Amino acid sequence: MTKALIIGAGIGGPAAAMALRKVGIESTIYEAYEGTAHDVGATMGMSTNGLDALRLLGAHEGIKAAGIATPRSAMWTGRGRLLMDDLDVTADTDSTVSVMIRRADVYAALHEEVLRRELPVAHGKRLTGLTEHGGKVVAEFADGGSASGDLLIAADGMRSTVRAKLFPDAPKQQYVGILGGGGFASGVELSGPHGTPGTFHMVFGKRAFFGYVPAGDGEVWWFANVRWPKGPGPEGVAPFPRDGWKQRLLGLFEPDMPLLNRIIEATPGEVVFDPMHQLAAPRRWYRGRSVLIGDAAHVTSPSSGQGASLAIEDALELARCLRDRPDPVAAFAAFQGLREERVARIHRGAQQVNRSKAAGPVGRMLMHAMMPVVLKYLAKPGSMAWITGHRIDFDARV
Repeated sequence: MTKALIIGAGIGGPAAAMALRKVGIESTIYEAYEGTAHDVGATMGMSTNGLDALRLLGAHEGIKAAGIATPRSAMWTGRGRLLMDDLDVTADTDSTVSVMIRRADVYAALHEEVLRRELPVAHGKRLTGLTEHGGKVVAEFADGGSASGDLLIAADGMRSTVRAKLFPDAPKQQYVGILGGGGFASGVELSGPHGTPGTFHMVFGKRAFFGYVPAGDGEVWWFANVRWPKGPGPEGVAPFPRDGWKQRLLGLFEPDMPLLNRIIEATPGEVVFDPMHQLAAPRRWYRGRSVLIGDAAHVTSPSSGQGASLAIEDALELARCLRDRPDPVAAFAAFQGLREERVARIHRGAQQVNRSKAAGPVGRMLMHAMMPVVLKYLAKPGSMAWITGHRIDFDARV
């Protein structure tokens, strides 16, 4: 029986453990933190391709139940002119559509599935060393313990320890010029098209980008992206304030439709903003008996809306390859061949979105001038189906 070591218990790690179980490979997940991440993060999108991948694992119902179904998206100028109103044409036959969900709820749902299936998880296991001996890979941890397996899967995120050890010269994370943050407003009365349930609204304001989803009963889930200069250092971002963001946002969105500031004002507590990064994949995603998946391999930045979905897709495709190519190195090579072009294409698309969000006054004016052409393309049926309509044929032989 093949035994896999999985580093990281975020999204990709649990998905990998469930996918490996489908092909008869047992695993243990090793997580650096002592507890779970049930209280980490704000909101995120889970598109139909990610939900379909979870459905192959029998793990999609919890995500659907915790999220807000968003079959429709609307795009607005800051002044309130509707640019696009689009229905998701990639919905599945069981009426699964994209959802907006609290990141903590994604972690909770996947963690519950892992516990229900009795998949082993070891917390407080911070990786410090990685070696190979006699056809086995050995992981060493900060607590003095170690674990041995036939292969190791790195699902430990953008700041992956495994990636740094395997590929010290691989591309580093890059700040994209945008800060992101958001919150949950309550008691907001939305009228007309702005209050339509199940619509993800995107607003290209004069000075910043705003996104929101009506959650019902006066609650609105929202986020904002603010252009911020790049700077030196490992994060690549100029120093930015940690406090006072609600007041700062009210000023940034003052030229735009009043609805945006009403949502911000109705949000309890302070709003936290953090820099957004992207991370290009290394030339090879594997070395020896170790392989990278999800954000450990590639980060497209939150603008793609595909980070979690790509990690889950990675887990399933890797499991297929290990099922049909018993030699780990051959399986890893097949896995990268199946994934790298799709990931690179989504990465390029996210870069384009980031440029539009981070545009200065002149760039924003040019963007608005080009918007009719872009929207004409996006309005074509199936224009984005290659992303959200992607489906994995798990039974097909690799």
